[in-house]
Amino acid sequence: MKQELFFDVIILGSGPAGFSAAIYAARGNVKTAILDISMFGGQPSNYLELENYPGFSLIGGFELMEKFEEHADKFGVEKFPMVEIQSVNLTSEVKEIETLDTIFKTKTVIIATGAQAKKLGIAGEEEFKGRGVSYCAICDGAFYKDKVVCVVGGGNAALEEAMYLTKFAQKVYVVHRRDEFRADKIVCERAMQNDKLEFILSHSPVEIHGTNTVEKIILKDLKTGEHKELEVNGVFPYIGFSPNVDNFNGQLNQNAQGFIETDVNMQTSVQGVFAAGDVRNTPLRQVITAAADGAVAACNAVKYIETLETVNV
Repeated sequence: MKQELFFDVIILGSGPAGFSAAIYAARGNVKTAILDISMFGGQPSNYLELENYPGFSLIGGFELMEKFEEHADKFGVEKFPMVEIQSVNLTSEVKEIETLDTIFKTKTVIIATGAQAKKLGIAGEEEFKGRGVSYCAICDGAFYKDKVVCVVGGGNAALEEAMYLTKFAQKVYVVHRRDEFRADKIVCERAMQNDKLEFILSHSPVEIHGTNTVEKIILKDLKTGEHKELEVNGVFPYIGFSPNVDNFNGQLNQNAQGFIETDVNMQTSVQGVFAAGDVRNTPLRQVITAAADGAVAACNAVKYIETLETVNV
């Protein structure tokens, strides 16, 4: 028989939004828990460096998230990493998250599950995942020492990861479907000064080929329609993100891309359920905005709890 655990606030996700929410909820003197299906830290744990988080001119992503977690620990937040979630019920008065061995019951839920890298959706991508196709340059960059790789995308993440890969690879192609990058000007300028980078604009990937590992990528010239082969050992897609909503998809209002709709208080369409960070429909996905979202969500979750007369949790 599964054990039952009871909390005032349960936070799903342990990135900057999740830990910020945990800190503010616990400071609001409500019993708080944070759950994650993986190790704590979220996306920033994979970032080599951050230089736009206030107070730190330069800090490693993993180091910053360690500080977030240490801060939450000071307020006695209960932590449950690496849980396998079987079901989530957000619509009842008492919310329930069921895992393999536990049923978590709570008055409020803050969803801070973040987002994951979008797939290219082309032939060979799934086949060569982990064998030349990677979505994390920091995780896998060292495997491409003295090799040739291709980064697909035109935003900050694409150019920053491409520059990181030049520490290992002898050459890095950056393929983008537009004729100019979407990245910030300062990021573009740095990339343009890197001799190991070669830019292929107005092209889109069509197929990835290889035998045991990636050997080449086929690109389509979006202006002429012609195809060209690029011999590479690795492909790193950075074309945006999709929300991590599989466990509760359809239980609350979401936009066409699946991101959760909230009001300015981070309240979702379901009473007592809040969302924060990259999982919600937001104009900016940065560590600083995710942390701010978490604070707003938690403060309003605490206020919501105070309005409840009796909830049998």
